[in-house]
Amino acid sequence: MNISTLSAAVLALGLLAYPALAQDMKGHDGHAAMATDGSASTKAFEKANADMHKNMMITFSGKTDVDFVRSMIPHHQGAIDMARIELEHGKDPEIRKLAEEVIQAQEAEIKMMKEWLAKNDK
Repeated sequence: MNISTLSAAVLALGLLAYPALAQDMKGHDGHAAMATDGSASTKAFEKANADMHKNMMITFSGKTDVDFVRSMIPHHQGAIDMARIELEHGKDPEIRKLAEEVIQAQEAEIKMMKEWLAKNDK
């Protein structure tokens, strides 16, 4: 399985599972409650996750293709941000290599999506 196929599969699973997970993680105030160990990497992952979800909250246009691409750019950026956290804190050589591949693939896809939006989001 190549990195693009793996990335697409992980993305699809995450998008399908997120609503159910978010519902299960609701605290008493209605906000997501997450356990944290307070480590530097956990704090970085929490920030990357929060930023990604905030940036994915777009105003929908009703144009499916445009809305998909506009939503996916911050999602891909979140993957890059998480991969960079892995490179900063991770130790496993195989996972560090995966993080490097994720960055390369997601940066290329973001570039393509931004170019597509420049031509099609009018």
